[in-house]
Amino acid sequence: MSDTLPENDLRAQLLSAVPFAAHLGIAFQEAGPERVEGTLPWSPELCTAGGVLHGGALMALADTVGAVCAYLNLPEGEATSTIESKTNFLRAVRSGTARAVARPLHVGGSFIVVQTEVYDDQGRLAGQTTQTQAVLAPRSK
Repeated sequence: MSDTLPENDLRAQLLSAVPFAAHLGIAFQEAGPERVEGTLPWSPELCTAGGVLHGGALMALADTVGAVCAYLNLPEGEATSTIESKTNFLRAVRSGTARAVARPLHVGGSFIVVQTEVYDDQGRLAGQTTQTQAVLAPRSK
């Protein structure tokens, strides 16, 4: 995928590469190697008891946005896969839209470490995810 595409085209291509994220309603507002931002609207279908956005939905948002950040930092032709992810939940998301912002902490030849912060619609920190992504060389056929 080229990072020279117009911004809207790049975001659309990234989302189409992750159909699960599109199914959940995740959208990208920004996508670049230094910062990726995505959102997930609250909906009753994504909630647990009491109208709270399910932690798994928030983790899917953080994992998707973080993985895209890692992907945009890969050398040409290489792929990535999450090998470790840790999330701390700090507050419930009960309405509005959750927003995730991912930034690389380390970009290396074998691993990329990304930190993703998830905010509620009032801008309060709702969670933080740190994930390690493996840098995968192309497989020979």
